[in-house]
Formats: sequence, C-alpha cells, structure tokens
Amino acid sequence: MVANRVLPEASPDTWLAGPVAQQRKTLEEWREAYDVRTIAHLGRDPRGADDLTALAVPGAGHAGSPAEWPVTDRLGEDGVLVWQVPLPGAIREELDLVRRGDELVVTAGRFRRIVPLPSALRRCTVDGAALREGELRIRFAPDPKLWPQAR
Repeated sequence: MVANRVLPEASPDTWLAGPVAQQRKTLEEWREAYDVRTIAHLGRDPRGADDLTALAVPGAGHAGSPAEWPVTDRLGEDGVLVWQVPLPGAIREELDLVRRGDELVVTAGRFRRIVPLPSALRRCTVDGAALREGELRIRFAPDPKLWPQAR
C-alpha cells in the first residue's frame, strides 16, 4: 500500500501536530495489515516529470508492476495463455474482474486497479480465472478473428 501526501513528522509548525498525530495513528493501523510505503507531501500538487521522479517510492514496483507479471504459454497443452497477477490477502468472494478494451479492471474488496493487458493478451478473450495462495491466474483464449492462424 502506498500512502501519499504524508506530512513531515518533525515540523517546526505547531499547527501540524494534530494532523501528524492522526496520520501516525492511521499509518500504524495500516502497517498491522499491509506493507506500507510512504510518499512525502511536496507542499503542492506535483507538476511535471521531475516532481513525479521525486515522489517515486523505492521498492514499490517489486510486486505491483503489470510488466513484471508473467504470462505462461499453455497454448499447446490447454489452448490458453495464463496471466499470473499477485494479489496477496485477496478474498475470492470480494474479487471482481472486468475486461474493458485493452485493460483489465481488478477489484479486490475496497481496492480497484486498472491494468493494461500485455500485447499478446489484447488479442484474446478471458476464458476464466482462479485465485490461489495470493495469486490470481487469469486464462486467456486466443480470439480467432485476431490471432494469426498457421503461417
């Protein structure tokens, strides 16, 4: 989980003491259930690439980047490609998937993320999904209208 716009703990401004105390309490509660990364408040809305680079969270991309989620080729065995998406802590009854063009909308409880599909999966239809041991495995079947046939 990424907590953004985090106020500085040691601030000379005494009027921040109340919001900082509430922020500290909330972050402690979140840390009991999640791996929390914090992003400092810039004191203004971020503008441009330099601000976004300054806000980068070290190590935050370790399990959350769609580019790092593997696609397993099972076309020969099962006729599908399988996209493995890490969802630690997800509960099957609170999970929802919606294909929207070249994106997949993943809802897990109160969290939602829109992720772009890898190029090979854009030419497929969703064939099913299963959640096991904190990993969502989504099966994609090639769409005959978009998938090249024999050469």
